[in-house]
Amino acid sequence: MAAPVQRRVRAHLLISGRVQGVGLRLFVHRLAHRLGLAGFVRNLHDGRVEAEAEGAPAAVQQLIDAVRAGPQGARVTAVDLAWETPRNESGYQIRTDADA
Repeated sequence: MAAPVQRRVRAHLLISGRVQGVGLRLFVHRLAHRLGLAGFVRNLHDGRVEAEAEGAPAAVQQLIDAVRAGPQGARVTAVDLAWETPRNESGYQIRTDADA
């Protein structure tokens, strides 16, 4: 008997505060990779950071919780969270703010 397929979720995050130029994108990328998540993180022109993370529900929640605290040097004041339909992507990317 095959193991059950694990359910996937996808979270879209808009992170506000002192979040650019403080290593937040690299922090998110490293954690997402370690948790086996797919998606991306990028700076936005308005000073926020946008991230999407897809994978096992517990892993996505762990990333969300870590982002709310942020890395040393960051000051996260808000995380706007929206749940989206998983896209069955693989890999996690740091995108430039010009990437669509």
